[in-house]
Amino acid sequence: MSIIKNIIFDFGGVLIDWNPVYLYNNVFSDKSEMAFFLSSICTSEWNLRQDAGCSLYIATKELQTKHPEYNNEIEMFYKDWESMIGGEIFENTTLLKPLKAKYRLFGLSNWSAETFPIVYNNFSFFRDLEGIVISGQEKMVKPDKEIYELLLNRYKVDAKESLFIDDNLNNILAAKEMGFSTIHMNENVHLKEDLEKMGLL
Repeated sequence: MSIIKNIIFDFGGVLIDWNPVYLYNNVFSDKSEMAFFLSSICTSEWNLRQDAGCSLYIATKELQTKHPEYNNEIEMFYKDWESMIGGEIFENTTLLKPLKAKYRLFGLSNWSAETFPIVYNNFSFFRDLEGIVISGQEKMVKPDKEIYELLLNRYKVDAKESLFIDDNLNNILAAKEMGFSTIHMNENVHLKEDLEKMGLL
């Protein structure tokens, strides 16, 4: 394995706690209806279109036309989007400064170009990253290899010398195919421990 020189972080689920349930818990009294709404109406696939650059306004209006019975709830998705942010994941963000002393740090995230400035301005840890690639700004999303290649080329980074950290398995598999070392974040993974096992902390 090549020596790691670069560490690339996804944001949601890795450095930031983002979950639509935080908003809709206060909207739906029936939790089964909330689950239906988030799995069948305002789906992760629908949200990914906006992460790829689709206008929030257009996406909202189109979905309201298809599901007028959920007009208000759909409107809330982006209107009250900040309520979906639970905060930074401190056990991970506190690792950035010690890692920055030894490695080049980057961000690669599927995120709407319209909403990302909100979190960027609210969380100082973003300043510890040398560079950030946001899908909505580039009009391409993970796991498409083009967005990984864009980061590699823009910042003169070699995938074989890079660790990629993400909570989405498809994104991890795409990165592995390109030669990245990876850590797949989930409820059983403690990032600090994994980095220590790899000799990176």
